[in-house]
Amino acid sequence: MRVWQQPVSVAELTRMSLDTAVSHLGIEFLEVGDDFMTARVPVDARTRQPFGLLHGGVSVVLAETLGSTAANLACPAGYRAVGLDINANHLRSSTSGWVTGTTRPVHIGRTTQVWQIDMVNDAGEPTCVSRITMAVLAPR
Repeated sequence: MRVWQQPVSVAELTRMSLDTAVSHLGIEFLEVGDDFMTARVPVDARTRQPFGLLHGGVSVVLAETLGSTAANLACPAGYRAVGLDINANHLRSSTSGWVTGTTRPVHIGRTTQVWQIDMVNDAGEPTCVSRITMAVLAPR
């Protein structure tokens, strides 16, 4: 079942992200399906912490990028979604390559949405799991 209430494409998501934290960190949108969205972040000088590992906060930025973008596109026209809570469990470190995240809805309600974001390294091994709760705001 298609969850998007607004038009969505990888090209449009990329355009929307220009000159934001998303583009600054090198996050790239990869795919949009009927009920999922995928993006990746490079593990490089922009995104590593001082000990050479992908910064945990960058994993959360990837998760929030995916979850909040998906939530907004799943809202009816004129509505918007804003973050209420996000959590992340870091499972495995990454020192190079890419970390790819996929978000899927857990709950799409009238006033709240919950999205799960699963992140993996280039070998497909889980690196982080995150969940974001969004408040759905009616047009003003």
